[in-house]
Amino acid sequence: MITSGQLRAARALLGIDQRRLAELAGLSVPTIQRMEASDGVVRGNVDSLMKLTAALDAAGIELIGEGAASPTGGRGVRLKASAAD
Repeated sequence: MITSGQLRAARALLGIDQRRLAELAGLSVPTIQRMEASDGVVRGNVDSLMKLTAALDAAGIELIGEGAASPTGGRGVRLKASAAD
């Protein structure tokens, strides 16, 4: 699962706009806009969510789930080590 806040943060880390993310994920700009406007966990069909997370992964974003390897236990995003180098 990915939250709308994680999605916006991931885009900010990559320095891309909604249009570029839509291109990378093979989705429409309105779909990205709806996902980012979600309250909490992003809603969408499974195919769209899989495309989105695969595109973020390919771009070097690691999604951190709640309670996963985070000292405070919160959700987040981070650049993968190889993408930061």
